[in-house]
Amino acid sequence: METVIGIVVVLHLLGMASIAAGWLANYLGAARGLDVLVWGARVQFVLGLVLVGLVQANKEEVSWAKLGTKIVVALAVVGCAEIANARARKGQGQPALTNAAFGLMLLNVCVAVLWSTPEA
Repeated sequence: METVIGIVVVLHLLGMASIAAGWLANYLGAARGLDVLVWGARVQFVLGLVLVGLVQANKEEVSWAKLGTKIVVALAVVGCAEIANARARKGQGQPALTNAAFGLMLLNVCVAVLWSTPEA
């Protein structure tokens, strides 16, 4: 089970890298940068939920307050990315939304790393 969790964590981190790379590509004017950002946000959200299930199946403790915070922020990332993508398809500008998605992704990384949970 530890190997499966490790593989999903790697894929989850690649989703985060896709958000950052998509944001940078979009910022630099690449035509497909926003698609990378959107798919990275989707992948990271889904794999985050999968990780929670795997951790629980492995009989490990879950911090529900931390998890709830991360889910809300991740949903905001996905929402900003999806709305930016929809607006871009209509020819409208979306830099504030892509910047928000990137910033919220960074916030979620900070929550994951800096929110310490007391040992049982």
